[in-house]
Amino acid sequence: MTDRAIAVVRAGALTTIQDLGRTGHAHLGVPRAGALDQPAHRLANRLVGNPASAAALETTLDGCAIRVRRAVTAAVTGAPCPVTVDRRPAPWGAPVRVRAGSVLAVGAASHGVRSYVAFAGGVAVEPVLGSRSADLLSGIGPAPLADGAVLPLGVPYAPPSGTDVLPCPGPPRELVLPVVLGPRDDWFTTGAVRTLATGGYVVSSASNRIGLRTEGPPLERAKDGELPSEGMVLGAVQVPPDGRPLLFLADHPTTGGYPVVGVVPERHLAAAAQAVPGTPVRFLPRRA
Repeated sequence: MTDRAIAVVRAGALTTIQDLGRTGHAHLGVPRAGALDQPAHRLANRLVGNPASAAALETTLDGCAIRVRRAVTAAVTGAPCPVTVDRRPAPWGAPVRVRAGSVLAVGAASHGVRSYVAFAGGVAVEPVLGSRSADLLSGIGPAPLADGAVLPLGVPYAPPSGTDVLPCPGPPRELVLPVVLGPRDDWFTTGAVRTLATGGYVVSSASNRIGLRTEGPPLERAKDGELPSEGMVLGAVQVPPDGRPLLFLADHPTTGGYPVVGVVPERHLAAAAQAVPGTPVRFLPRRA
């Protein structure tokens, strides 16, 4: 095996390989997947000289540790966390040169949920349907990382970024989500829309890459029964039988039968990817 590779020393709670996702396959029942915090993913790639589309690692809460087989430039972005190389402090949010045989360790997020680890050349696992992203709902793409796994790296694309300081918004203290009402807001009472706007929701610990679940008052239905399955989009706010809004993220199903009260525009979803359980959620419903 080539020495242009990395070995997983500690996989962490959930570390997956992600790029910008596999688009154009929803008609086959395949969601986009891809990095949940795409701005952080793009930044990590930029710092090591990769194109935005290169695959990187997405960690969840407690980071990971990686041994490199050949000297490589790496960068960690997303949720702020301690970074070390061979147990010596290294910068977060900046290029780091890691010598052959050294271990790059990404610690637990100090706030936020997901950190991104990019390597010059990108993680070069075999693409599936045009993407190297792991999709936890469908099982398409590479499996979540396990201790001892060895992953190939590609050939570096360009020199690392020379930028000294780059803007990177921190995880939200309050998650503010504009919601464009529809297509099934008529399945809910007028009072339910007011509840959505004023209900004082918080992020549930049951959230994952499929969706951000909330805790708070249920939305009152104006219609009984359920819909035939219909298409689901990224950012859809579906309301399951318990009445609590569920925001669909990258690994969402492509169809569903529970009514969608509205859709959150994609540019607001990166903040949702970094919202820890208990974070206050404020929905801002509006008409299209």
